[in-house]
Amino acid sequence: MTMTFEEARALFTPETVYLNSATYGLAPRTASEALAAHENERRGGRFSVPPVDALVAGCRENFARLIGVPADQVAMGSHASPLIGLVAASLPDDAVVLAAEEEFNSLLFPFLVARARGVTVRVVPLERLADSLTGDVTMVAVSAAQSSDGRVAPFAALAEARARFGTRILVDATQAAGWLPLPVGDLDYVIAAGYKWLLAPRGTAYLWGTPEALARVTPTQSGWYAGDDPWQSLYGPPLRLAPDARRFDLSPIWPAIIGGAPALDLLAALGVDRIHAHNLGLANAFREGLGLAASDSAIVSVPVAEDVPGRLREAGVVAVQRDGRMRFSFHLYNTESDVETALKAVRG
Repeated sequence: MTMTFEEARALFTPETVYLNSATYGLAPRTASEALAAHENERRGGRFSVPPVDALVAGCRENFARLIGVPADQVAMGSHASPLIGLVAASLPDDAVVLAAEEEFNSLLFPFLVARARGVTVRVVPLERLADSLTGDVTMVAVSAAQSSDGRVAPFAALAEARARFGTRILVDATQAAGWLPLPVGDLDYVIAAGYKWLLAPRGTAYLWGTPEALARVTPTQSGWYAGDDPWQSLYGPPLRLAPDARRFDLSPIWPAIIGGAPALDLLAALGVDRIHAHNLGLANAFREGLGLAASDSAIVSVPVAEDVPGRLREAGVVAVQRDGRMRFSFHLYNTESDVETALKAVRG
């Protein structure tokens, strides 16, 4: 099923000029209604768990479709950092990890923790990441788009280095999945939380890996839902995990899945390429209005005068300060009118 942007925007009813998807995405009406129905069923004692399995499968398939991978290579979790930690914990003690020093710490901390057992973590500025990749580096860990300012990872340079050295590439796509096409053919792992650009409630996350990359990861967090047939392997040995990426599944947070499934349906109906063009068009129109060069990111980060946050609030514009700058993020529900309102507030 395809959908127009007009049809998609009709599902959202923001009461503000919302330019903060990089913090928390807005819920479409279909998601809010599904959550409300769930709470009514739970209140009335009518909620049944097994039907949520179909929603889990749908979320897995839609996420796979959005990033362009087979669904059987996607595992479901609740937050990005435990999934990153799962990969980090599976690195050998003598591994060398290269990362950007300005990374969001949900990506950095799982690898920094591994220093205690001998893993070496090197951090360099993002712009020097690809040039700093040497033959002894086991893994590069990088965000597809930086949380603080939206800079997109140097995918082409990393792919060249990966081909040269055989280094594995792990990408945190939390600030990118849902709007940025990812070069998955040049990556080993993609991990993303669902509550930002994927428009879900907090409590969904995804891990994709190539079969070779996933074979290097030990499913130490797996519980009952990672079973080959979860409802038939609830109790006792032997270990009988799913043979595909589902062996890494964590027990789903039911409300997050129920609210996230309609949002992923919407994103899949629009398609990442169309969302990417829309979001970049708005972000670059905003940048142009501020006298800035065009960029490849839906996130715009700019230094502002002290009175600008107050002017934005007065104008009903929701943005956020990160790392000493004002961060604006543009998604499918935003319009040219939102750009103009934000520009007027910033300019004063």
